Amino acid sequence: MFYGTFWALVFGFTLSGAIQAFVTKNKMERILGNHRPRTIAKASFFGAVSSSCSYAASALAKSLIQKGADFTSAMVFMFASTNLVLELGLILWVLIGWQFALAEFVGGAIMIVLLWKILPRFVRSE
Repeated sequence: MFYGTFWALVFGFTLSGAIQAFVTKNKMERILGNHRPRTIAKASFFGAVSSSCSYAASALAKSLIQKGADFTSAMVFMFASTNLVLELGLILWVLIGWQFALAEFVGGAIMIVLLWKILPRFVRSE
């Protein structure tokens, strides 16, 4: 179990450090600086290809916000990195069937749409 979770933590925290070290604030604001549909799609994609560890996803989302990402986009990234990850879908498919894998991805997409629509009404980005 330790090895199974350790790689995700290391990968996620390495990505978080790389964002802090190599991504400029201007670049982050251009890529994830708002919560338009195209930006939300990018945040979802980046989350889906990142680490599936929730601790690492939280660290990455914090780094994104510190570098100028919109709060909603960062939260979408975090949700996508824990719910739309390909390896999680494959594990679900193998262990409990394709129906559960499909439900994971459909549920993740629904959560992202709800975040995108509802979160900006309650939390304003600066």
